Amino acid sequence: MVKVQDPTDELVAGRYRLLEVVHREEGRVGWHGQDVEFERPVTLSRSRLPDHLREQAEHRTAARILRESERMALICPGKVSTVVDVIEDNDFLWTVTERSPGVPLSALLGNGPVNYIRTARIGLGLLDVIAAAHRHGQTHGDLSPGQICVDDQGAVTVSGFGLMGVTSSARVTAPSYASPEQARGESTGPAADLWALGAMMYAMVEGRPPIRDRGRLDATLRAVDRLPIRQPAKAGPLSPAILGLLRRDPLERVPEPVVREALTRILKQELDDSTPTAQLPVFRDTYGAARRAGRTFGGRTVGRPVLVGGALVVTVVCFAVLTAAGGLPDGDTSASGSAPSPTASGSPPAASGSPSATPTDTATASGQPPATPTPASSSPTVEETPSATFSTYNAPEGFSIDLPKGWKPLSTNGTSDLSYRVTFGASGDPRTLAVTYSTRLGPDPVEIWAALEPSLRSESTDYERVGDIRAVDYRGFKGADMEWISVSDGVRERTLGRGFLIGDSRGFSLRWTTPADEWNDSANQEALDVFFQSFQPE
Repeated sequence: MVKVQDPTDELVAGRYRLLEVVHREEGRVGWHGQDVEFERPVTLSRSRLPDHLREQAEHRTAARILRESERMALICPGKVSTVVDVIEDNDFLWTVTERSPGVPLSALLGNGPVNYIRTARIGLGLLDVIAAAHRHGQTHGDLSPGQICVDDQGAVTVSGFGLMGVTSSARVTAPSYASPEQARGESTGPAADLWALGAMMYAMVEGRPPIRDRGRLDATLRAVDRLPIRQPAKAGPLSPAILGLLRRDPLERVPEPVVREALTRILKQELDDSTPTAQLPVFRDTYGAARRAGRTFGGRTVGRPVLVGGALVVTVVCFAVLTAAGGLPDGDTSASGSAPSPTASGSPPAASGSPSATPTDTATASGQPPATPTPASSSPTVEETPSATFSTYNAPEGFSIDLPKGWKPLSTNGTSDLSYRVTFGASGDPRTLAVTYSTRLGPDPVEIWAALEPSLRSESTDYERVGDIRAVDYRGFKGADMEWISVSDGVRERTLGRGFLIGDSRGFSLRWTTPADEWNDSANQEALDVFFQSFQPE
């Protein structure tokens, strides 16, 4: 957000003080403000006044916007911004609403591409509002990232109902999100809202709208009407739904029920695959370790079908997600892909304070699996170690590991076949560690990584593998390492996934994700030693 002025006595309509800009787009600017009369926070949006509105009396324009906003608030309680005032000022219209939770979608887009899972969640929330409006005979007609607020949990609040409606006027705000029929000056109907939904989801996964702003309203509208839509490169399984919404003929656009089914299927698949999609906020507190607990790098639970690019692809084995949950390489590891030194030997020394038993005490190389996870009612315990910065965490799921002081589980997910993933971190710490246990694994970790990589590439932003996929011997267990770099909210992150088999198609993995520019810090090297040396199955 950009500070535009300090509080002054210069008020909009003698009542509303402008505090700071929260979004800008062609034809519209939004501010956080204060209603000095009632001493409450508000949001003010100044939009270019369309020609057809200038011909109407001011009170008719204000009354319609207030009426339609109130109606939508009854239809979608909590999902539509409450309008408290409408003010006409020369060629502009000020709409004053109660302060919505979260930030404008335009601010989120300013941080770079959004993971397709979070995009699907936001898109589904927006579709709920659009579909409800259409069922009651209302069309928004002016949807854009500046009209959508998103909170930390992905819930949306929509504003702007009543400004355009069903008119023959070309859209004059955020023309990059106008539909082709709007760009041609034709009547605006429900299909225009579906196009805007597709354009916003495209912008979320790609980091830019399908048609870039040309600097002039008429030039952008011509581009919307005439230029082809480029195939999205980062949409993954969202691609068919997005392209279906961006069909130029409004009669051919994918209808609301089909879009809903596609988005719901993607989110349900992630839930079935034990990926914590319910915790996918991407707003960063420093970096937001809790956010990273809900992000996936393409890992999938064994053998479950995944919709990718419109085709149903069966994930090779559960080791895909197991290996994607990897550990931190040694500080001496280079981009050439040399294996971390603590795993070079078959049996590294135990970390100070870690359990005295070796991995073969509970999970031997002969193929015996670890004990099944203990009941969920079991309580984890933390034991102090001689280290001043680590404590032993005994997980009820069936393993122990030394963690930095203050770290705790950020998310825990399991499946009916006893597979699970636990992600650890701490508030304010940009790093996360995930431990995954799987019960259906393939025989060759390197081949499984190779099969998984296309999915990782499609689901990650600016994905880049570091070095080769490496076979490793971890304490006598067969395993594999794969490292990659990706970008999340504009921050380059580096991840190493290490998985190892313990026999009977079972195994564990550790995954370490940290800002790439901190990869070789001494704290990360210490964490590497502690994690790899202290990890024990139950």
